[in-house]
Amino acid sequence: MKKTFALTHPKKAVPRVVESVKHEVKKYIKRERNKQLPAGVDFWDFDCKFGHTEQEAKVIHLKEINKCIDEAEKLELTSFYLEILAKDGIRAKKPLDGLFEDE
Repeated sequence: MKKTFALTHPKKAVPRVVESVKHEVKKYIKRERNKQLPAGVDFWDFDCKFGHTEQEAKVIHLKEINKCIDEAEKLELTSFYLEILAKDGIRAKKPLDGLFEDE
């Protein structure tokens, strides 16, 4: 999803528009996570960018999306850019150093 969201609407209040944007983002993430995983992949990971415009977009973590949307509302922006791209995720094994030491 690469999209510029407008936070203004002639008939809707800004808080309702913000709620609908958050709902659309949540729906998109859920839809992507429910897709069939390719062989050798453990989970779906996401690359996210957020900015006032597409050129100003900075990399953020998936969990920071709602905070950024709230910040855009607080700054009274008329629109913002959000990019969410699904990618393969492979879990890294934790090292076992120090768990089973011989004395």
